[in-house]
Amino acid sequence: MIGLPLLRPALKWTSSGALLTLIAIGGVVTIGLVLASAIWASRESDLAALDRQRELSNTRLSTQIERVAHELDLMAEGYASSISTVDETNVSPQDGKGFSHLIKSIFGYDQVFVIDGDGKLALETDAEIASRYDWAKPLLLPLLTRLRQQDEPLPVVELMRLEGRPSIAGIKAITLGSQPVAPTNRLYLIAYRYIDGPALDAFSREQGLNGARFARAADPDIEEVTFEIRATSTGEPIGFIIWTPDLPGSRVVSRLLPALAASALIIASLLAMLMLLLKKSMSELTDSEQKARRQSLHDALTDLPNRILFGRRLTDCLEDQRLNVTRSVVALIDLDKFKAVNDTFGHGAGDELLTAVADHIRALLGPNDTLARLGGDEFALLLPDRAKTDRSHLELFQRIITSLNAPFPLLDGKVTATIGCSIGATSLTSARQTTSEVLHLADIALYEAKSTGRNRCVEYSARLDSSAQMRAELKSELQTLLSTGGTDPQSEFGLEVFFQTIHCTAPGHAVSGAEALVRWRHETHGLLTPDKFITLAEDSGMIHELGMVVLERACAAATGWDSTQFVSVNVSPLQLRRPDYVDAVVKVLEQTGLAAERLELELTETALLDADEAVVSDTLARLRNAGIKIALDDFGTGYSSLSHLVRFGIDRIKIDRSFVKLLGSRADGAAVVSAIVALSHSLNLSTTAEGVETEGQRDFLVAAGCNDLQGFLLSKPVPNPDMGVVDEAATDLRSSGLSIA
Repeated sequence: MIGLPLLRPALKWTSSGALLTLIAIGGVVTIGLVLASAIWASRESDLAALDRQRELSNTRLSTQIERVAHELDLMAEGYASSISTVDETNVSPQDGKGFSHLIKSIFGYDQVFVIDGDGKLALETDAEIASRYDWAKPLLLPLLTRLRQQDEPLPVVELMRLEGRPSIAGIKAITLGSQPVAPTNRLYLIAYRYIDGPALDAFSREQGLNGARFARAADPDIEEVTFEIRATSTGEPIGFIIWTPDLPGSRVVSRLLPALAASALIIASLLAMLMLLLKKSMSELTDSEQKARRQSLHDALTDLPNRILFGRRLTDCLEDQRLNVTRSVVALIDLDKFKAVNDTFGHGAGDELLTAVADHIRALLGPNDTLARLGGDEFALLLPDRAKTDRSHLELFQRIITSLNAPFPLLDGKVTATIGCSIGATSLTSARQTTSEVLHLADIALYEAKSTGRNRCVEYSARLDSSAQMRAELKSELQTLLSTGGTDPQSEFGLEVFFQTIHCTAPGHAVSGAEALVRWRHETHGLLTPDKFITLAEDSGMIHELGMVVLERACAAATGWDSTQFVSVNVSPLQLRRPDYVDAVVKVLEQTGLAAERLELELTETALLDADEAVVSDTLARLRNAGIKIALDDFGTGYSSLSHLVRFGIDRIKIDRSFVKLLGSRADGAAVVSAIVALSHSLNLSTTAEGVETEGQRDFLVAAGCNDLQGFLLSKPVPNPDMGVVDEAATDLRSSGLSIA
């Protein structure tokens, strides 16, 4: 046992030696990778350079062939014009004497012949030239054969070996006069040029081929490369161009070697320094591990426990349930309107808001309570060791809601954000529960709090299970119903579209349009209003199908109304995100025959906040370009309403019923409504007041200059509304764009 105290240092030094070994191996591997990368890069660069030089060589040969063809045309025409007296049927072989010498001196060809249709020399020449022609004749006459086989009198030019040297040879028919001549009576010009010697020197200078030379066999030195020249007709090798290539990659590597050696020395020096600093590094490493362990269990932004640590503490509370003395409460807190702050003021403001929310809630908690951030704008709260009869947690939740309703100054007080929160809570009732089960129950309660108005707390009860089950059943039934177009083919149950008429404020209050409101006539639950199933459709991705069913039926019904009356249909924010939404709406208008200017799509400010601004702007612009009107519903209850009016090109604003309800009961209600109407007039927008239930409200709105009225005083939502007859005077005023007071 005496040696045990010495064991820990020994282990530390052993691990340190292993660490140094790993670092040394890492350094060697790094240098090896750098060197291998440099060699690989240099080889790739060299290969690319070689490919480019070979490609240039091939291009040069092709260019030379084209040049010979062009020069043959010129030489043939020159020969034809040099003959002073031409008998188109019998050409004298003495015509054009000295032409061969002239061509060779001007165009630089090694030999030029003029032959007849039988392949014999047509010009008198000396014995040496005749002998050279006789030697080359078997190789040149196939050119004459291929020339005669052509439909057009184009030169035939090929690469071949002549007199043991690579050459470019070509033949061209000489046209004398305008009368057709038999092939056997025609004259032909043959010329060839060697591509080694002076031609190769010029080629080497132009293409940058260092020390280029010609060889019959591929016998390059170690540092040389070859380019094979093949005969055009047979494809057989006729020689090789050999040169010393320019290899830029190899030059770079040679220059990098000193730097790599210096890097190796530096790494070795660093390893020696690490040996001296190892003891200090070990203690710093221990501190770093502790810090990393804390960071792995805490949220980096708010420094609150994260999901992992919250789960551990919740597990501990579940184990304590076996004592059955106290209970614990778990709550999920979801911020309302957080996305609006993030989108409007930026992520910096959103992060600042999350930190402030964490501070507000933490200030209300006890020392044993745990507040955690699960992600995004969702927080979790664990309240342990609560008496079974203690209900103080509900008071705590209410204080949290009240605290988060207060304005939050952000960005050094430049902006102020007002949000809220929804809370779902549950109590730990059994040690047999799992953390996921507990969080699921709290999530059910949170869903209920959000779906029933937000900014409130709901505690889980068995009743919510039945609500959750009902939602699941309704979701399944709605999916089946939408697959049949919204109608149950075996019964009278299904989706129905009710209409609430909208009346103009002119005397008589004639009907100017109607808003389409969907209902679900359910076999078990009766007539369901949208609040019972719209959220289900949005959560399950069925909202587009549901919205299109309502749109189709509303447009079809409106075709039977007066042509001056419009129909208004609500739009979900999820629909606006679809790239095909505009096309789908236009298709419905085409199928039903409803004019685009008679359709008004209503969207809430929430829809604008929940969707990408660029996508919404593009979608609304395309809808308005198609002639469709856009209305902003529940105006004044959302976030940054004025900016929405300017950015998204709204045609109509609908004054929320909460403001209309204040008319006659509070003076500030009249001020708010008057301000909204005045704003709409200044922006040349139409206004519709919702929730008109009393004659006093109606009379005030008429006097204020509102364009249209909607509410139970005038009509309730019904399946087949009485659209009446539109007052002509009111129609004339509305069509002129003026408000009717």
